[in-house]
Amino acid sequence: MRDFIAGQPDARLLVTDGPGHATDLAREAVAAGCERVVAVGGDGTMNEVAQALVGGPVALALVPCGSGNGLARYLGIPGSPISALKLAGDARARISSIDTGAANGRLFVNLMGLGFDAEISRRFHTLPGRGLSGYVGAGYAAFCGQPNERCVIENGPDRQTVEILLITVANSDQYGHGAIIAPGARVDDGLLDLVAVKPVGLIRGSVLAARMFLGGIRHSSSIKRLRGARFVIERKAPGLIHTDGECHSEGATVEIAVQPGSLRVVVPADAPLRLTQEALYAG
Repeated sequence: MRDFIAGQPDARLLVTDGPGHATDLAREAVAAGCERVVAVGGDGTMNEVAQALVGGPVALALVPCGSGNGLARYLGIPGSPISALKLAGDARARISSIDTGAANGRLFVNLMGLGFDAEISRRFHTLPGRGLSGYVGAGYAAFCGQPNERCVIENGPDRQTVEILLITVANSDQYGHGAIIAPGARVDDGLLDLVAVKPVGLIRGSVLAARMFLGGIRHSSSIKRLRGARFVIERKAPGLIHTDGECHSEGATVEIAVQPGSLRVVVPADAPLRLTQEALYAG
């Protein structure tokens, strides 16, 4: 299995044995002098590996094998594991620096969320099967039981009170499966996009979900969108948040901040990233 990446006979394949293990293995790889660490899995695995690489020179390569693979889709990483592995091991591949975010100190690379967003993630992780159908089922069950919340959102000097179904803070533009929650969001602009979805009924919520897959959420009257480097969200009581799909219990106040250009990633030559942040890996 040592030659699982074409042209990289010194590559090693290591299998995780539980939550947090991918972070430990990635830290060991960094300490051993590895130049790239390949995350094979979904957004949760990607997040764990990124925790060991953020702020350092070692690049993250993605082989998307999860349910949504939102960041990989945004970056144009091949969906085929073999093609993604070839890109990961290509010494001529482009390496770009992208932003990450932190929510109460918890790293996220693609997005974080609370309210209905976090409840879907919680329910989704209890399912025996994954995929889009499981996500839709978890979403319907969560929608029927999720109360609306009143939150105060601070964005720089601006403070506003908003009644919400969910809040997503996005680095890329999508959840995954092609569902675009923050059209035009970029992972290399030094900013995060906050999308607050107002309370909606089942029919209007279904229309909104369909518009996400069609890329038409931008002008929906059901959303409020803010862009900034730092947000503070105050809610009435502690509750769940998720970071890249993994749920955590957090306090009533959630502080979110961008970490500009903090993670190096291996991307295709035509990835939607700014050329000013492009670097070619010298091998």
